[in-house]
Amino acid sequence: MSDLLEHIQIETNDNPEIAIIWMHGLGADGNDFVPMVRELDLAGLPGIRFIFPHAKTMPVTINNGYVMRSWYDITGLELGRREDENGLRASQKDIEAFIEREKARGIPASRIILAGFSQGCAMAIQTGLRHPEPLAGLLCLSGYVPLSANVATERSDASKSTPIFMAHGRYDNVVPFNRAEASRDLLVSLGYRLEWHEYAMQHTLCLEEVQHISAWLKKVLD
Repeated sequence: MSDLLEHIQIETNDNPEIAIIWMHGLGADGNDFVPMVRELDLAGLPGIRFIFPHAKTMPVTINNGYVMRSWYDITGLELGRREDENGLRASQKDIEAFIEREKARGIPASRIILAGFSQGCAMAIQTGLRHPEPLAGLLCLSGYVPLSANVATERSDASKSTPIFMAHGRYDNVVPFNRAEASRDLLVSLGYRLEWHEYAMQHTLCLEEVQHISAWLKKVLD
């Protein structure tokens, strides 16, 4: 598929049975989470194909129009107001293309996880809730539910069985903690199986979080 975004691919063995598509945050690129492959305890799991896409570059309003890698435009500090719906939906299609490529390579949707941090987390949720098949899981770090007013009507019936891991820092100075709590509460109210973790950190990851991610991956991919 020549129209796929540029990306990094790492396989833990020669015959991966699982795919994890991991989206980076604003201004970063796919290299940002490559070290997670080494940091996660994957003992006992089948082979995994990690895919780290690079978002396209675009001018970002909140950063004075500076051109950087971004899944969608951010127009102001109040996330959720004046959202870049067109950008979100365009990047959703880009991520769906990776899901389809993995299915074509023999990994079913039920063995594909969408993961992301910050903006990448928003994209994992945006895509995963609307995918027409149940996925293995959504790994949602330091982000939020975008286009939240549309979720109840746009989500697929199949997504209701997709497990969700959400984690957030209580002192996050980029995506406010209360925004993450509201996103969590929305997903729970819609009946999703959600595992929630919060940590004494800002907009980052911590060792305890990595350990919790490892345990969750083993649980949902067992």
